[in-house]
Amino acid sequence: MKMRVARQKAAVISAEQAAGFVRSGMWLDYGATLCQPDVFDQALAARAAELDNVKIRSCLSMRPRAVLEADPEGRHFSWFSLHFSGYDRRKHDAGRCSYMPLNLGEIPDYYRRFIDPVDIVILKTCRIDENGFFNFSAANLWHRAIIERAALVIVEVTDGNPYVLGDETGVHVSEVDYIIEGDNKPAAELPNPPPTDVDRAVGRLITAEIEDGACLQIGIGGMPNAVCSQLLESSASNLGVHTEMLTDGIIDLYNAGRLSGARKQVNPGVIGYTFALGSKTLYDALHRNSDFQCYPVDHTNLPHIIMQNDRVVSINNTTQIDLQGQAASESDGHRHISGTGGQLQFVRGAYASKGGKSFICLSSTYEKGGHRRSRIVLNLTAGNIVTTPRSDVMYVVTEYGMVNLKGKSVPERAIALISIAHPDFREELERQAYEHRLIPRGVYF
Repeated sequence: MKMRVARQKAAVISAEQAAGFVRSGMWLDYGATLCQPDVFDQALAARAAELDNVKIRSCLSMRPRAVLEADPEGRHFSWFSLHFSGYDRRKHDAGRCSYMPLNLGEIPDYYRRFIDPVDIVILKTCRIDENGFFNFSAANLWHRAIIERAALVIVEVTDGNPYVLGDETGVHVSEVDYIIEGDNKPAAELPNPPPTDVDRAVGRLITAEIEDGACLQIGIGGMPNAVCSQLLESSASNLGVHTEMLTDGIIDLYNAGRLSGARKQVNPGVIGYTFALGSKTLYDALHRNSDFQCYPVDHTNLPHIIMQNDRVVSINNTTQIDLQGQAASESDGHRHISGTGGQLQFVRGAYASKGGKSFICLSSTYEKGGHRRSRIVLNLTAGNIVTTPRSDVMYVVTEYGMVNLKGKSVPERAIALISIAHPDFREELERQAYEHRLIPRGVYF
């Protein structure tokens, strides 16, 4: 681990003093998820009128950001997100947040090679431990790489976040310039809505494909979590986990004794992840628990590492897929919704794994403007971002079935995807496919 050398012994100061270091034109980094600072954010917001063009990088904001609330017109602060939460999405809708396109597992390399400068990084951490480290809690991600590049490192300490175990999970006091006292609020929770009938139907289809000893990556959302619920009712055993995000569904499998990790090649015997978001139950399970190991995102998400495990199963949502198999998972036209995240990297890593399988799942329809619409379409919505290219997509699953697109021609793909569309839309999709020569006349399978 590359250590950053602080210019002075870390001093305890107030949030107001820390915010006083910020100058117009600076680049700040708030880190991601549970590491985003709160009391510093409030202190900086109080200085809004004094500052111009302060740019802040962030990821998955779990609480409203004071700097944005104090500056609705964007005259003082600019917000850049590496992946949107619901709050970031609303700020994007209001013209106050911009997305940075990326693969999540590459972000440490971006900081080390391309992102410059980082004038100040401010991270919420656990209090200093017995070895002199401020633990990042359940948000390892790329925080080490930011610290290596930052001119000034400030930690905001809290008792509210779980202390996690793993590799490179914190910053040593010798690397820190200033320490401020946090508000000690409990870690922000991410609601986990109960699965719908559609979620359960998709979950059953995927669960039937999961073998003993499989290594799971579970994405965010109701459908991936429904797979965890269905696995509790299956006979699959000795499962492993090597994932980006740790969810409540994985904790349910852990508590049921389904996760041994004994057949993993990478980090055998432990549950590997790079960040966790969910309930207090999830955070309590992680606290100082050696069964869970939190790693930097370039360890969990890079395909050449993922593929070293056998029988990797990646399960991720999409919002729209066209008849050639392009999966658009992060936008609604030009309205950005979330981000690429690790979807593409896990799709590729799972496919390259011995016996691996990747699943892209979606409900067949959605409601918009009072009308039901198909998520399987001839053409993606204008402006929609392709998250997973057609050449990478393997299994596609809706409540009406599952198809494998690997090795399929364009006509075969179109026919397969139409077969799992909602019945009310199949005839029109087939007509469009013939009309636009995706299925040539006279071709039958």
